[in-house]
Amino acid sequence: MKGPLETELLINNKLVPASDEGTFDLFSPHTGELVAKGIYSANIAEASLQDVEAAVAAAEAAFPSWSALSPAERGRPLKKMAELVLAEKDELAQLDALAMGRPVSTFFDSFYAATHFNYFSEAAYPQGHTSLNTPGFLNMSLRQPFGVVAIIIPWNAPLVFFSKKVAPAVAAGNCVVLKSSEKAPLTSWKVSQWIEKCGFPPGVINVLSGHGHISGQALASHMKVRALSFTGSTRTGRAIQIASANSNLKKVVFELGGKGPALIFDDADVEQAARETENSIMWNSGQTCMANSRIYVQDGIKDKFTALFTKLARSRKLGDPTDPATNHGPQADKVQHENVTKYISLGKAEAGATIDTSLDADDVAGSETSLLVHPVIFTSVPESSRIAKEEIFGPVVVINSFATEEEAIQKANDSEFGLYAALYTRDLERAMRVGKKLESGMVGVNCTGPTGAWDLPFGGWKGSGTGRESLLESMDHYLEVKSLYVRVGGIGG
Repeated sequence: MKGPLETELLINNKLVPASDEGTFDLFSPHTGELVAKGIYSANIAEASLQDVEAAVAAAEAAFPSWSALSPAERGRPLKKMAELVLAEKDELAQLDALAMGRPVSTFFDSFYAATHFNYFSEAAYPQGHTSLNTPGFLNMSLRQPFGVVAIIIPWNAPLVFFSKKVAPAVAAGNCVVLKSSEKAPLTSWKVSQWIEKCGFPPGVINVLSGHGHISGQALASHMKVRALSFTGSTRTGRAIQIASANSNLKKVVFELGGKGPALIFDDADVEQAARETENSIMWNSGQTCMANSRIYVQDGIKDKFTALFTKLARSRKLGDPTDPATNHGPQADKVQHENVTKYISLGKAEAGATIDTSLDADDVAGSETSLLVHPVIFTSVPESSRIAKEEIFGPVVVINSFATEEEAIQKANDSEFGLYAALYTRDLERAMRVGKKLESGMVGVNCTGPTGAWDLPFGGWKGSGTGRESLLESMDHYLEVKSLYVRVGGIGG
């Protein structure tokens, strides 16, 4: 992919520059070079407040006719979108590699997106229920779309979140204004070019790029936006919730941060546990909310587990994310890189041992410019330390030990996060007993993140979010419930 990229906003099915011609720079996290040069509108468009107003107005105008269509009619454009994201999977992988350093070798996102677009193209038949339990009445409940829905997606897997939020929202009859992350706007921009081609009427899906403090804040506080779905940090989720409360109390759905624990009992398959937990925290260079960044290993097997885990971490192939041989790319941008290295320095200054895999790793081509971070393993870390408590979102893991089942559960739950927990044991009774006690929205037994299931709820407890997403649960968040009481003479109880 050569030459500068020029991105625009999609408003009312028209690709347009920002109203004030505002743009922002996007740098490659591997080469340090500009992906797109910030001159006039020939770059990444920065949506203004006026652009947010225009997009919301377009969605509001499109809503009556879109919501009046049958589910089958709303599904046809979604089916075409599924075909396109699969056909263009290689270019979409390249765009994420350029924007935020995601290795092309790990890009499964087109298949994930196609599943969502295909499913909701055929599954958008929301049902209420009827009741004859009130004498003289035929009562019923209705499921109806909100109207204008805002969607704010993160940078670590933008196509995944575009599809899992937009597909159920529009299938339910809503119209959408989506804001991509300023760190990874390219795949959303590419998909926006296909909206009209797929057959979506003007205004049904509007796509903005820009920063959270401008367009994100405007969407969170907009009085015409009736629901908002956000995936990202707990800090930003808290700000959105405050904006919602201070505006129109719009419905909010959050999938937020994580500090996932994995418990490795002494009867576990240690090699499997090491292999899967290493992949969980190091996948996407640690930039995953589901990652098991805290690992607790029973005393008797800690040394063996740590040795296996370290060997796997040291075998990672760091380098150019566009190289199919690379499985560990750079951090997404300088801010993310600085944040991760800050935590590494903090961890080295605290009590405990540090295993820095860069000490005996081969030199990486381009490492003088790339925002690469070698995996770092901390062991015997105080539970009160910041690296044990705060989400780092990088290839940094804490491996501590425990003696008893009760101690393991206590340590795992001593967190304000509760997204994904895991445990490894051959004892099924223990697995069920411990799994029930873990304070987490998802629990893996002899597996860990990103393992999941299409038809089970995805979401977190505590500071990790509100609401659930999946093929079966997602549409519920985009529908209001109405009770209708109909007096009908001659109908008994």
